[in-house]
Amino acid sequence: MRPIKHAERGLTLIAGGLFNAIQSVNKYKPNPSFTPKWSDKPLLKSWQKSKPTLGWPRTTDSLCPNCVIEAREEIISGKKDVAVLINEKVGEIKAQIIERDGEIWMIKDCPVHGHFEDMMAIDSKFLNHIEAMFPGRDIDAHNDEKLHNHGSSTVKYGRGAVLTVDLTNRCNMMCDPCFMDANQVGFVHELSMDEIKEILDNAITIKPRRQMSVQFSGGEPSISPHFIEAIKYSRKVGYNSVQAATNGIEFAKSKEFCREAAEAGLRYVYLQFDGIGNDANSHRQVGNLFDVKMRAINNLHEAGVEIVLVTTLVNGINNDQVGSIIRFALDNPKKIAFLSFQPVSFTGRDEEITEQRRLQQRYTLSHLAHDVKNQVGITEPTRDWFPLSLMGAFADFADLVHGPQAEWGQVSCGCHPNCGVGTAVMIDKELKEMRPVPEFLNIPGLVKDMQKITDAARGKWMSNVMMGLTLLKHYNPYKSPSQFTLYELFKKFDKSFGLTGKDYGKVSGDRSKDDIEKRRSDRWNFLFIAGMWFQDLFNYDFRRTEMCIIPYGTQEGEISFCAYNTGIGWRNIIENMHQNATVAKWYQEHGRHEIFAGGKNVELSDKNHGMILNEIDLMRPNKPQMEGPKTAHEEAVMMRKLYQEMVLNKQLNTKEADKPVQIKGLSRKKEEPAEAVLV
Repeated sequence: MRPIKHAERGLTLIAGGLFNAIQSVNKYKPNPSFTPKWSDKPLLKSWQKSKPTLGWPRTTDSLCPNCVIEAREEIISGKKDVAVLINEKVGEIKAQIIERDGEIWMIKDCPVHGHFEDMMAIDSKFLNHIEAMFPGRDIDAHNDEKLHNHGSSTVKYGRGAVLTVDLTNRCNMMCDPCFMDANQVGFVHELSMDEIKEILDNAITIKPRRQMSVQFSGGEPSISPHFIEAIKYSRKVGYNSVQAATNGIEFAKSKEFCREAAEAGLRYVYLQFDGIGNDANSHRQVGNLFDVKMRAINNLHEAGVEIVLVTTLVNGINNDQVGSIIRFALDNPKKIAFLSFQPVSFTGRDEEITEQRRLQQRYTLSHLAHDVKNQVGITEPTRDWFPLSLMGAFADFADLVHGPQAEWGQVSCGCHPNCGVGTAVMIDKELKEMRPVPEFLNIPGLVKDMQKITDAARGKWMSNVMMGLTLLKHYNPYKSPSQFTLYELFKKFDKSFGLTGKDYGKVSGDRSKDDIEKRRSDRWNFLFIAGMWFQDLFNYDFRRTEMCIIPYGTQEGEISFCAYNTGIGWRNIIENMHQNATVAKWYQEHGRHEIFAGGKNVELSDKNHGMILNEIDLMRPNKPQMEGPKTAHEEAVMMRKLYQEMVLNKQLNTKEADKPVQIKGLSRKKEEPAEAVLV
């Protein structure tokens, strides 16, 4: 034990006593909240924040999976006007959220289509802990009437943390699962640069005017002809960071493309990453997909772009990869600083999934917390995990310190506690020593005291002093990494929220390579492990939709992520309304883009990557085995085979059943030929 640890422990005890003494006076007559330039409403005190009904049993508003699909088809076919979604409660039914045998379930009944139920958590104590830590909703969205007007699906609180913009529905892969059903809807929907600018301009008119990020998605955004220009424009008009959700193929193929994107202002790449080794990625049907991921990470990091690994977790398919991916990040702390695990949402290609496969493959946030403990041996589910919305308390404090003249509010993750959870690990980049942050920093106590400081609203100097004291009060130096110090703790906090104005390297649009290297020179990697669970029709909850922090920017306004991709299906409707052309016509005019599927390899000029790989994880000794069809495609093959055998009395082998079928495009021009695609 280093002597400095004993000295730090003494400081923490003194700081705790001093904080409590000051707070005993500070709590009286708190200053009123100011109204910042970025809002027309004052900052909220902690006791003013509203909350949805939590706990169980509880009743909420949900959707009938079958009614929704029928209504959507009527709108797309022209039988009904899209206005019914704004003026009527289409497909809406009540749902009960209950505890059953230590698990949490959603159960609901439609008078037409009967009974539905699905699991929300395998551990009721975990979800109870997460909901208990929810700090409350963000400021109500205002000046947003033109962008937030989608009936029951309307976003009502805050203004989001990340604006998602789909540049194109074209993709260079054919994944299953795919929440947007890329390449298979029969038409192309691709934004023009003018449309992209309008969406970006509109988003920053909403108040509260948060310092929001923008994530370009798709399809595969990197194949849009406007990808680079869209990045440049986002930085120009003031977005905090520009991100791209990508499969990494284009970035793996070209260092020059990575450099061009980085110079345009691309700060983060959300890289689709299903596991360690090509076997763990084999369900994506690209022969060398893991090699692609390694090369993409190498090229992007070299160009100055930060990498977030994004993993869709499907029970029985790749749930064994939680530990492997975390170990990969721990072994490569200089290149990986964020993991985003996303339990599968049965939508897009999987919307009409069979009940048997759905219940087999359902994976929840509670699964994730337990898998981290069981597969890596770190964190306790009911101690070390918190709702993502807890970060809103940190944003509230930073908003107070930055004062009423700030042009932008802090990014605030004010989502429903059932939407996302997170924990963090502090890693020494040099020694590879790590400790879960909640082991040496009492997060619940820190947040509680931080809310007291924010509620008192004593001004920047006093608030920063009090914040320093509460950080000391809740820090346990004996459980932190051996080389970690109080100075590093304060620096990490200041670096994240810019409280003192010290230069750690700019993150603004005019940042340079020197700024990037300055930020990367930090010895300590704060590895954030997040779980973000998007809804599907079987667990849909409108209380979550109205608090969405990652809305989609579209030609028809900003729509909750889940309402767009699931819900009533705004994606299907809007993309159909604003389609550019049928796939056939698009190919005639623009040619075909390359698609990697059916085991096809991506040609790489260089396979070197410099990443450290765990040999045991590469062998995948605990690969899950699931009986029956594993994808929507396999289910379709099985159903065609059964139909031929049972109805037509004709025997088919699997190869014969696995033939492409004609899917009619949703174009208004019925005379144009349909594209033959695999389903």
